Amino acid sequence: MSIRLTRWGHACIRLDRGTDRLVIDPGVFSELPGALDGVEAVLVTHEHPDHLATEPVVEAVQGGVQVWAPQAVVDALVGAGAPADRVHAVRAGETFGAGGFEVAALGEWHALVHEDVPRIHNVGYLVEGILHPGDAYVDPAGADVAVLCTPIGAPWLKLGEVVDYVRSVGPDRVVVVHDALLSAIGQGMANGLLGRLGGAGEPISLDPGEGIDL
Repeated sequence: MSIRLTRWGHACIRLDRGTDRLVIDPGVFSELPGALDGVEAVLVTHEHPDHLATEPVVEAVQGGVQVWAPQAVVDALVGAGAPADRVHAVRAGETFGAGGFEVAALGEWHALVHEDVPRIHNVGYLVEGILHPGDAYVDPAGADVAVLCTPIGAPWLKLGEVVDYVRSVGPDRVVVVHDALLSAIGQGMANGLLGRLGGAGEPISLDPGEGIDL
């Protein structure tokens, strides 16, 4: 059965396969609560609010949703009222099942913004060939990546590094994420550069609620 990948704004990706349902990084720039409707599991890469909208996620957990995330996110959610038995801390190298999907946690640190900005933990997720790196150039450690969800606009990245990252991962396809800070012109320039130089074909840019079948 194919997986339906839907983007719900900025860094938020939802995966649906039959009754299997999983959301990654529902943040404050995401289309919420729509992205969380009927979902079974949520993965959070790190604690920044554009990747974690605390109140809607806590409400989802109180309704039965399970969350996997770095320890700092777990602490924040439990402190905001999420039941502790439904929020699970993960580290790089761990594998687990979530929402009907097999997941591998990769990487450890958020990409450097500036030497004066302390780094935080960031865990990327490889979900049955779909890699969401969060805010880092997460190494898939030789795993085959069918789809790379590639950030294209953030204080920590430059497009040349994104091109090199796409080349190093070697995905079949690229879905662009993390672009809320860019104008339409900036998004177009970034997508054009990735299409010419990344080696994974024309990047796929999805509007909120729009998806593709894998």
